[in-house]
Amino acid sequence: QVQLGESGGGLVQAGGSLRLSCAASGSIFSINHSGWYRQAPGKQRELVAVIWNSGRIQYADSVKGRSTISRDNAKNTVVLQMDSLKPEDTAVYYCYVVARRDYSDSLKGYWGQGTQVTVSS
Repeated sequence: QVQLGESGGGLVQAGGSLRLSCAASGSIFSINHSGWYRQAPGKQRELVAVIWNSGRIQYADSVKGRSTISRDNAKNTVVLQMDSLKPEDTAVYYCYVVARRDYSDSLKGYWGQGTQVTVSS
């Protein structure tokens, strides 16, 4: 099984910064892509940022220019640096990893438990 441990959420004032980190552990052969989603109260879960093995990165328009996603392949970690935070960034942020557990395994998606980010105005 693959476990995801998230950290870095919290309460911050508008204009501030937060750094979310997610470490994947367990039986991991390879990670195809990893990223962050968020879900605000009453809204659907949405993509924030994703990074592929190739280095390709995709950001949601709402965070583009204010966020940076990075990955440490040796440590199986993915980090989301968020700057110039706005109250509308308030949500539970979920780490998402697509990985293989061994060379014969198919790609599967795994979710973290989520970390709360609250941005006060």
